[in-house]
Amino acid sequence: MPKRQRQQRLTQLIDENPFVTDQELTRQLKVSIQTIRLDRMELGIPELRERLKLMAERSYDQVRSLPLHEVIGDIVDLQLDRSGISIFEIKEEHIFSRTGIARGHYVFAQANSLAVAVINDEIALTASADIRFVRPVHLGEKCIAKAYVRSNPEQKGKAKVEVFAYVGEEMVFQGNFIIYRSTEEEYSEGGSQHADRH
Repeated sequence: MPKRQRQQRLTQLIDENPFVTDQELTRQLKVSIQTIRLDRMELGIPELRERLKLMAERSYDQVRSLPLHEVIGDIVDLQLDRSGISIFEIKEEHIFSRTGIARGHYVFAQANSLAVAVINDEIALTASADIRFVRPVHLGEKCIAKAYVRSNPEQKGKAKVEVFAYVGEEMVFQGNFIIYRSTEEEYSEGGSQHADRH
């Protein structure tokens, strides 16, 4: 593939999926990682970490239901009561040392905390979760979780949130969460009682 054509394709792939890694690009464009890095530098496209920072800085709603540091993974897009996206890199401390496979509770925690974070309320707690681990996640992989609120925000009491987690294009986790949300009256009467059930 000629250089100009390859660079156009590279730009297109990153536009379609800002979370794509240099390793995934080498597979898709069938060139070395050095070539990908040189192409990105020539085109002025930052590396994945920088792209994520830029996305996070752009503009998204502020999390209301829990402190940002309690969200597992980095939120890169959030529209309260509609949708959210977070990214979570599997590191040494998240895996079983013998197999290099991520412990399930970390993958679940990313999805669960995003399901809570997407709720536009002071208090949001997981009432129930119907989950499915589709395939194991390995050391070094990046989980991209996407949450969608499937119930009407006017509906008081509970919200339905669907969460899908992907590594690249492959789904690795799926969850249907019922999130308890406080009503304004309950919140003002009971005061700010932050339960630790996130």
